[in-house]
Amino acid sequence: MEADQMFVESLVKAIVNNPDKVKTDRIIDERGVLITLDVDPADMGYVIGRSGQTARSIRTLLKIVGAKHNARVNLKINEPVGGRGPRPMQSASETPMIDTSAVDDLGI
Repeated sequence: MEADQMFVESLVKAIVNNPDKVKTDRIIDERGVLITLDVDPADMGYVIGRSGQTARSIRTLLKIVGAKHNARVNLKINEPVGGRGPRPMQSASETPMIDTSAVDDLGI
């Protein structure tokens, strides 16, 4: 197992509740190294983090590890079967109206 793959596995195993279900695969192609990560569906929130902050941080650290070894490394987090999927975008016309009548007459 390469250093970048071991780094991802050890980092993710430290933050999830089911470390035995963490699996990584490493593929090398013309664009560089791709590490795919599979975790237990219950642990997906820990790996992604609020607004994707944890996943972004893991990717940043992984790029540093890759740069140290002169490799371009990317991380793909596989969504578990039955996952939530991407959120649909709301258009301005679909945004619900908020009742502001309680504060409209404050004269501020």
